[in-house]
Amino acid sequence: MPGFDIALLSASFVTFFVVIDPIGVAPIFGALTEGSSAKHRRAMAIKSVLIATGVLLMFAYLGEWLLDAMHISLDAFRAAGGVLLFMIALDMIFEKRTERREERAEKMSHEDGTPVGTEEDISVFPMAIPMLAGPGAIASIMLFMSGDGGTAGGQLAILAGLGGNLLACLVIFLTVGPLMRLMGDTLAAMITRILGVILAALAAQFIFDGIAGALL
Repeated sequence: MPGFDIALLSASFVTFFVVIDPIGVAPIFGALTEGSSAKHRRAMAIKSVLIATGVLLMFAYLGEWLLDAMHISLDAFRAAGGVLLFMIALDMIFEKRTERREERAEKMSHEDGTPVGTEEDISVFPMAIPMLAGPGAIASIMLFMSGDGGTAGGQLAILAGLGGNLLACLVIFLTVGPLMRLMGDTLAAMITRILGVILAALAAQFIFDGIAGALL
């Protein structure tokens, strides 16, 4: 279609792939649904992705209005979002993010004495929020929509990048067992670090753009 930006699609897809991190979230989903029936795992996979989609779409279209209501400029949000994404990137490079996610999942599983693997509803928390629609993903969708979402083609490219990642999450969740055995811990760690470096560069660009916009 006219105005569809392939470069923007690529940039948004890579950014959302890094901040949502389908590969990193997969073992958490696997741990929280271990021992559950196939029907329950399938229901949790679909429900968590649908809820995360709704949350991110809400921020995509209402995020700018929320900023205006709180008298926060887009440039300030862009710079702050860049800092947040840069911190996430550092955690990925030094493997801190996965450790925290595992600790969070373990804490949730045992806080009330419920063992991992019972058929509880994990779709809203922690899978949809904050695992999929976390601060990094929310900041990213708002930054993209405020900066490049002024045209129908731009919005379509951004939402296609987001949708591709959420679809990847759904596929990975539905096949998490065989996938984790095939990939192994070493390959997963290597991919996470490479994506962390890419995210750091994207975050730095957001910070530079925010500062430049505020000063000019």
